Amino acid sequence: MDPSSKSPDDDDRRPEAEAARRPQPQPQPREWRFAQVFGERAAGEDVQEVDIISAIEFDKSGDHLATGDRGGRVVLFERTDSRDSASRSELERQDYPIARHPEFRYKTEFQSHEPEFDYLKSLEIEEKINKIKWCQTANNALFLLSTNDKTIKYWKVQERKVKRISVMNLNTSQSSGNGTTSSSSSSSSRAILPNGGCSEKLYNFPNNDLLFPPGGCTSLRLPVVTGQDLNLVPRCRRVYSHAHDYHINSISNNSDGETYISADDLRINLWNLEISNQSFNIVDVKPANMEDLTEVITCAEFHPTHCNTLAYSSSKGSIRLIDLRQSALCDNHSKLFEEHEAPGSRSFFTEIIASVSDIKFARDGRHILSRDYMTLKLWDINMDSGPVATFQVHEYLRPKLCDLYENDSIFDKFECCLSGDGLRVATGSYSNLFRVFGCTPGSAEATTLEASRNPMRRQVANPTRPARTLTSLTRAVRRGGENPGVDANGNSYDLSTKLLHLAWHPTENSIACAAANSFLGTQ
Repeated sequence: MDPSSKSPDDDDRRPEAEAARRPQPQPQPREWRFAQVFGERAAGEDVQEVDIISAIEFDKSGDHLATGDRGGRVVLFERTDSRDSASRSELERQDYPIARHPEFRYKTEFQSHEPEFDYLKSLEIEEKINKIKWCQTANNALFLLSTNDKTIKYWKVQERKVKRISVMNLNTSQSSGNGTTSSSSSSSSRAILPNGGCSEKLYNFPNNDLLFPPGGCTSLRLPVVTGQDLNLVPRCRRVYSHAHDYHINSISNNSDGETYISADDLRINLWNLEISNQSFNIVDVKPANMEDLTEVITCAEFHPTHCNTLAYSSSKGSIRLIDLRQSALCDNHSKLFEEHEAPGSRSFFTEIIASVSDIKFARDGRHILSRDYMTLKLWDINMDSGPVATFQVHEYLRPKLCDLYENDSIFDKFECCLSGDGLRVATGSYSNLFRVFGCTPGSAEATTLEASRNPMRRQVANPTRPARTLTSLTRAVRRGGENPGVDANGNSYDLSTKLLHLAWHPTENSIACAAANSFLGTQ
């Protein structure tokens, strides 16, 4: 191309291209601190099994938080520090915005599920809440989905005004408990007084439990509303049942606000929120012969903005992206995300630790975060050759896989979450610890925090983030990690206290962690 034929637009684009090639500044690692706790138990107090939190979820605005427990209860919390709730005088006094972490207070709770028994299959169905998902709000009412192993319920929580009425002239203190007085129940009518009263009570009317004062009422006051009380009333609007033969492991709302999916080990069903007696099976991995079964569905999630796209993960460590526009039964995926194992590295535990326990879409829908037992992986939906980043979480447990298999800890299902800006990811671990990683290119941020009043107590100097693929990961483990109960950093770990559930606030750097029967906010 002749240099003299360059257009002026080429010169205009050159600074933009150079700016794009210039390395972007890395966000500074955050110093995390404790925000608040709900359900904190006293020293030495035992945790009841039914009180252990099994699900936690922020709504899209971040103004409400829901938790579910093994006892089938759903507890709602609401934010109290938002600018919308501040008075006008307070807002006028603020010359500049004040940065503060979200603060929540208890709102209400209700019993979502009860224990059941399937007599046809001789199967006991636990009341434990597996997942909670918020739906779109309408008319100042909150809507959410909750599910146990078999049944999904659609809840509406709304404030109802209860009117308080002023006391009337009539005296009700002398009436007996059965609605009649102790005097004779048969009497004739007496003279009617000018003010509408009568000189003696009439007893020929049922449920007449009011006594007029002697001589009648000097003045008649009509009932007046003196105030209103707001009561939160939860109501189950829909029950979606008898659609899954296996335990439901996930539910996910569609961006269209009308449909959602529910997934069990072998099938994914599509529901309409307003239709509870019918669902459509869109994914079915059940083979004709169950002996040929090689993998099961572990999690399913709708794309945050594309109503026709969803992803689901499997026990073999793969993630499949499907397009609902391709066919009614989406057994064929449009994209497959998996990482091939290194030659010669396969062992008895390879498939177990590769099973994906949770997946989450980034808020922009460009990336998918997945969690298996050992690692946290970030995938770009436009690049199916491998993850763009791999974060080591449990590498120090690799020498202990036999022990973890014996006590079933290797089957623990840890959840993961992303920050609203997409700069960080987080997941839980043992000893009530959770890890926060920076996921921007070149970031070395890796923070270990404890779900306690001093989250930085277990903080240690983290090594630089390992390379992208498992084949290039160092297998060197500190010898102190070979001792039972000691990790690679020399810190003791407790397999009985595990942080499985956590959620990141959609707009702020605040994480809600479920530790046994209490949840903590960390900012």
